[in-house]
Amino acid sequence: MRLATTFRDHRHLRSQGVLCQADGSPMSADIVKHRVERAARRAQIAQNGVHRLRHTFCSHLAMRGAPARAIQELAGHQDLTTTQRYMHLSPAALDSAIRLLDRLWNTP
Repeated sequence: MRLATTFRDHRHLRSQGVLCQADGSPMSADIVKHRVERAARRAQIAQNGVHRLRHTFCSHLAMRGAPARAIQELAGHQDLTTTQRYMHLSPAALDSAIRLLDRLWNTP
């Protein structure tokens, strides 16, 4: 809920960057890289680079059922095919889709 509130409160800010300062100005690549690396160390997870955040963002929205066009807009992609390259589904999400088909085809 806190993330949704923060996003809503800052939605009016527009920036060419994916991540920005509180005033809407873009963060430098070095600042973003440093913050992501520090967060990864604190969380004791492998550092996969900043670009991974875009894939994670789009993938998690897709797995939660967000429409592809909404993900496209939130990611700032001009073309839906770009967004689709970022949307990776988990094996559980694929299994869920297969179960939906199974229920559809096995309904009397």
